[in-house]
Amino acid sequence: MTTETRDIVVVGGGTAGCFAAASAAQDGLDVVLLERKTEKEAGHIACGDAIKGTSTFPDVIDRQYLRDESFTNQNIQRAHFINPKGANYDIPFEGESGSVIDRKRYGEVLLEEADRAGADLQYNTVVQDVTQNGRVTGVTATRKGNHLEYEADVVIDAAGALSLLQDKVDFNGTLYDTNVDYSQFCSAYREVIETEQPVDYDDAIVFKPTEELGYLWYFPRTDREINAGLGFQMDQPPLPLVDVLKNDLENQPEFRNAEVKDKLGAALPTRRPYDSAVAPGFMSVGDAAAHVNPTTGGGIPGAAKAGHWAAEIAGEAIADGDLSESALWEYNQRIQTDFGKRFAAMDLYNIFGTAHEVDELTDVVTALPGEMLIDLMGKEGETTLGAVDKLKTGLRTAIETRGHWKTLYEGYQVSNLASELKSIYDEYPSTPSGFEAWQAKRDELMDEVYELTGAEPKY
Repeated sequence: MTTETRDIVVVGGGTAGCFAAASAAQDGLDVVLLERKTEKEAGHIACGDAIKGTSTFPDVIDRQYLRDESFTNQNIQRAHFINPKGANYDIPFEGESGSVIDRKRYGEVLLEEADRAGADLQYNTVVQDVTQNGRVTGVTATRKGNHLEYEADVVIDAAGALSLLQDKVDFNGTLYDTNVDYSQFCSAYREVIETEQPVDYDDAIVFKPTEELGYLWYFPRTDREINAGLGFQMDQPPLPLVDVLKNDLENQPEFRNAEVKDKLGAALPTRRPYDSAVAPGFMSVGDAAAHVNPTTGGGIPGAAKAGHWAAEIAGEAIADGDLSESALWEYNQRIQTDFGKRFAAMDLYNIFGTAHEVDELTDVVTALPGEMLIDLMGKEGETTLGAVDKLKTGLRTAIETRGHWKTLYEGYQVSNLASELKSIYDEYPSTPSGFEAWQAKRDELMDEVYELTGAEPKY
C-alpha cells in the first residue's frame, strides 16, 4: 500500500471540495483533492444549473474566468410559475438578475482553479474508509486496483449527500450531527434538452408543482438548450421521475422533436444544515453537511462559502497544533449564523408542506403575492412586504383562499416561527460548551412547529 502524508485531504471535487482545496493551497498548505471520477468526467454533476451570480463566491478563484466559461445565460429576469389550477404568473427579480450555467464546464473550471492554486488533484480515486486514532487521521482509497493511504491533519468531507465517510467515522464522544436519515433527502433527475426553435422564456426560470411535494423545473441555458428536471421528497411516496418528466415534456409543444443531450440523477439534502459538522480532524462541507436551500435545492453559493471557511479554520488549527473539535468549532458558528439560519428557517416550510395535500397547497400558493413567494423560496425565510402591502395582499388572499383559511393561518404562524428560529441560530454558541443548551432551545421551537402543523417529527 502506498502512503502519502498531507496537511489536508479533501474528498470530492464538487463546489465545496474545490473551494476548500483552492483556499488551503493558497494559504500554503499541502492539500490533495481526491475525486472518484476520471479527469474527463469530473465536474459532471446533476444540478438545476440556476445561480444568482458570483458575487458571493470567495475570492480564491478567477471569478470572471468562471463566468466567461460557464455562465451560458446571464439574463434571467423572472421566475415563471405554471399553475395547474389556474392562471400562470411571473415574479420579477428586482435589482438582481440570475444566471443559468453549463454545470459540466462550471465544474471543470473549479477543478482547474484548484489546480492552479496549488492543490494536488488525483482523479479516479475511490475513497473507501477513514483511519482513526482518537481523531480522524486520514483515508484509504483505491485507484485502478492499487490500494492507497493518505495521512493528514484534517480530512475535509466534500463527498456529497449521504457521504460514505460519515458511515465510517466513529463520532462517539463528539457533537457531530448523526441525526441524519434518508427521509431528509430528495431524489432528483434532470435532462439537458436542445429544442428545434427558441423558447419564449429564455429570460426566466420556470417552476411547476408535481405530486408528493415536488416540482418540475425548466431552466434555459440558452434560448434552445433547456435544463429540465424534477425532484421529490424521500419521505413521500416515490415518483417515477423519468416517466413524469417525459410525460410533461410531451405535453409542452416547444419540446416536440427535441434532442436529449445529457441525463443524470442525484440525491440532495432537503433538511436543515447539520447542527455540527466537525469532529477531531474531520469537517464536512456542502451537500455532505446539508448546506442546501431545502425548498429549492440550491446549494452552490453555500457550498463555496463552506469549503472556503473549512480550509481557513483547518489551516489555523494545523498551525496551532490543535486538531480537536473545539479548535474546528468556529467553522460551525460561521455556517449557522450565515446561510445556515436561513436554510433552517426554510426547512420549516418543508415540514409544513408534508402535513398538507399538494392540491390544497397549490390553492394557497396561487393566492399569495409574488413578492412573498420569491422571499419564501430564496431569500430570507420570511416575507418583507410593508404594512400597507400586507393589508392589501391579506384582503386579496383572504378572498381567494376561502376554504383554506385554516391552512393559510397555519402558514402565517409557521412564518413567525421561522423568524424566531433565525434569531435562535444567531445565538449559535462559539464553543462546544454552549451547544446542548442552544440545541435544547432550538428543539423547543421545533416541538411548536410539529404541534402546530401536525407533521411527523423530521429529526
